[in-house]
Amino acid sequence: MSKVTLREVAARARVSVSTVSLVLNDRDGGRVKPALSRRVRAAAEELGYAPNLLARGLRTSRTQTIGLISDRVASTPFAGRMLAGAQNAAWETGRLLLLVDSGGDVEMEQEAVGALVQRNVDALIYASMYHREVELPAVPAALPLVVLDARPAEDGPDVSWVVPDEEGGARAAVSALLDAGHTRIGYCTDTADVPAVHARLRSYRETLAERGVRPEPGLVSEVDGSDAEEGRRSAARLLSSPEPPTALFCYNDRMAMGAYRAAREFGLRIPEDLSVVGFDDQEHVADGLAPGLTTVALPHYEMGEWAARRVLEHLSGEAGVVTRHQRMPCPLVPRESVASPRVMRS
Repeated sequence: MSKVTLREVAARARVSVSTVSLVLNDRDGGRVKPALSRRVRAAAEELGYAPNLLARGLRTSRTQTIGLISDRVASTPFAGRMLAGAQNAAWETGRLLLLVDSGGDVEMEQEAVGALVQRNVDALIYASMYHREVELPAVPAALPLVVLDARPAEDGPDVSWVVPDEEGGARAAVSALLDAGHTRIGYCTDTADVPAVHARLRSYRETLAERGVRPEPGLVSEVDGSDAEEGRRSAARLLSSPEPPTALFCYNDRMAMGAYRAAREFGLRIPEDLSVVGFDDQEHVADGLAPGLTTVALPHYEMGEWAARRVLEHLSGEAGVVTRHQRMPCPLVPRESVASPRVMRS
């Protein structure tokens, strides 16, 4: 079977060969109208056109590859959607994502940068499995870099980054409980010194205050960890108080799972006696609890897609491309764990 040529694509799309070359090599720079660009790509797909990447690389000094270095994203099921988002965005433009998961080994990260640079990747994405401040590995100044689910330390380089809107997500969670009529809302949280812990607690307090509910220090239960057992301990502490809360907001879905266990230990039904909201929308946890957990979704796929698109923007060569800092919205995912307080139903 003979290889489809640019001339054949041009004939099918009824445009010049130079127009086809500009579009399929992503070098049109806005000079080709979107409708015409779509027609060219459609013609190429219909004919089964496959670019000669080696020849293109020689012409453009690009390999059509993007390196992605992660700490533990590849081995974290609920964070793996970041990779899917980045990969799909890259694939749409004919680029390949090369992944290295360092397991959090700093030396390996730096070696991975060197290995990817030696393979002439066009750009790099640095991804973290959770929102945190990171010390970035040294990257050649000319190589575009975007940080995914993390922010560089204050003294780090000025690069584009994307993180979840932790405060907006917490606001949505607390607002869901307030809207249901709850005013005694407990918060089960971790003590870790990471941005998500601080931002979610701050937003919990601010949202209550904005809605005319005085935040009570005794309704915040901090524990050294964020797994199900720590969530159970944290919730039990609040539920055993003389004036227990009628609802709980939990730092993550695993802590919410522990809160479900604590509720059973106290003979409480969810949501009839106690409403619970989590954070993360972790697969097989939030949707696996009975009743299903109302929670806030971390936008992993959207963040991965955003990071890849920013890298492509930097590679476009267009004038005016600047670094961007994005806080990606975290939407509420309503399920069955929230109801009005018993006092309102009686």
